[in-house]
Order: sequence, then structure tokens, then C-alpha cells
Amino acid sequence: MLTIYSHDHHLHHGRCELMDGQLMPCFEMPSRADHVLQRVQYRDLGPVEAPQDFGLGPIQRIHSRDYLDFFKGAWARWTEFNTDGDLLPYTWPARTLRRLIPRSLHGQLGYYSFDGGAPITAGTWQAAYSAAQVALTAQAVIQRGARSAFALCRPPGHHAASDLMGGYCYLNNAAIAAQAFLDQGHKKVAILDVDYHHGNGTQSIFYERSDVLFTSIHGHPEAEFPFFLGYDDELGEGAGEGFNFNYPLPAGSGWDTWSAALDQACDEIRKYGADIVVVSLGVDTFKDDPISQFKLDSPDYLAMGARIAALGKPTLFVMEGGYAVEEIGINAVNVLEGFESAQ
Repeated sequence: MLTIYSHDHHLHHGRCELMDGQLMPCFEMPSRADHVLQRVQYRDLGPVEAPQDFGLGPIQRIHSRDYLDFFKGAWARWTEFNTDGDLLPYTWPARTLRRLIPRSLHGQLGYYSFDGGAPITAGTWQAAYSAAQVALTAQAVIQRGARSAFALCRPPGHHAASDLMGGYCYLNNAAIAAQAFLDQGHKKVAILDVDYHHGNGTQSIFYERSDVLFTSIHGHPEAEFPFFLGYDDELGEGAGEGFNFNYPLPAGSGWDTWSAALDQACDEIRKYGADIVVVSLGVDTFKDDPISQFKLDSPDYLAMGARIAALGKPTLFVMEGGYAVEEIGINAVNVLEGFESAQ
């Protein structure tokens, strides 16, 4: 299996995030992708290549121009303040406030964010842009006939909506790749999100569409981030009604419970008749993940990959979460090896 990877992800390294009342080093750090790459190479999964540059066009198919303009230019505006530190929002247009776009940098930052978990640094735009190109390059490999490819994206993307950043995510790599498949002639794309946290951004992007089926297995939003989306009664709206399936699970869920949800999601993908499957590959379902509450163990990820392979569809894996840094490479590559061995 070909892996696409860019060293540009090192350009994004947030200093801190707010967790349990404390400013802590960011759990989403460069070493995450480094460990995955090392495991890919150690296991000789296949060649590793740098991404091509497909430009902004495919990204603009998912993200609004005003959001992209803001994100691309935010750091330069921040440097005019002559202050030290990451750019983080401190206010948001909550339920009782007007949803207008202020002229100030901080107001716009709040408007285009849904939480304080996506710091902007000097290199964040380039890192996120390159991550999208990683996904698009892997997508192009499958478009040319490969049965699978791995987009080792960082920063991740599934929490990013068309005009919102948050949850460590800025550009929605999986959604950008899914749209590229549609733009290049495919009629039905299925997205399977196996990250511990619900892919709220991906759901919102495709919620009113029938050409992308979204399925997600995740911690129940009654207790887990992102809290305000990911319930099982969210089935899509308008043309998208019946094309969105959430499988929220309680904390402590292990492989038996989790895999039963995977079987349900795969059944929906089969009924849908997808041309392509895009997997939002988060491995923060691991039992020792520091910010998640599922109990999957490393061998379970081999079985996960095999079950995804049983769909018999060309499959693009897009890296999302996973914060047990020492094990992230083992678990992510286990999914890929499980998929390959079942082919």
C-alpha cells in the first residue's frame, strides 16, 4: 500500500490547549505522524511518496472562500499585534448572540471556530494545506486504479466544517478527497469514520446530500466531544435524509461492542452501493489513549482492517486522531496490514 506523507506537518506545533482547567501541551503534536511514518517504514508497508500540489481548487469545493481567506491570512494579521503566542479564540457567537462576521481578527477567529482546540501558528496554514494535498494525492492514486492508499495527514480534518475549524482540525481532508472522487466521475462515496470523536465537520458538509454516505462510530456525545452532534437520530436532511448513520457508544466499550457497530456501518455501506470508501482513520479508540474512553487493543485493529476490506471497494485511508503517541503507529498500521492481508 502506498503512503503519501509531507514533512510540512512539522510546521504546525501548537504550544498549549485548555484541558481540565489547565493549559497543557497539545495532545495533537508532530510526533504523532512521525511515529506512524516510522511504523510504515519498519513494517515495509509499501513505498512512501511526497504529495503533488493540486492547488486550492479542490479545497474550495468543500470550504468557503471567506473561511479560506481568513485562515490563510490570520497569522500575518496576528503578527501585527507584536505579541508572543499562538492565535486562539476566546469568544464565540453562542446561542444568544448575533451570527455576524466582525471586522476584528479575534472576532473573526471566534466566528470561524467552534472551540479553542485549533491554535493557529506561523506554519499552520501550510501544514493544513499540505495535509489536504496528501489526501488528494492518495485519492488520485486510487482514481488511477489502485485498490487502496494511505494519506498520512496531519493536522487531522474530520472536525472541520465548510467554514469552521476546531478539534485540532482546519481543512477536512476526508471530505476534500470524497468530493474529488465525485468530481472525477464517481456517483456514490461512503465515508466510514472510526475515530473516537464524532466527525461533526464531515457530517455537516454532506448532511443534505445523497452522493456521500456518512457513517461514524464514536463516543456518545452526551459525554464526549464534540457534544453537540453525533446522536443516532441524525439521519440527514432534504436530499440527504437516510444517508447519515451515527453509532454513539458508551465509555468503556471494547471490541465486541465496537465491532458490532462496525458491522452495522458496513451493512449500510453495502446497501448504499458505494463506488469508493474513504476511511477517517482515528486510532484514539485504543485502551490507553489519554483523551478517549474506549478499550480497543492493538490486535483489534488488524481485525478492523480485515472487516473494512470485506467491503470489496477501493479504499482511501485518511489519518485522523490518536494520541497515545507510542502506540499510534502500531495501531494505525495494524488497520492497514489487516486490510491488505484480507485482500
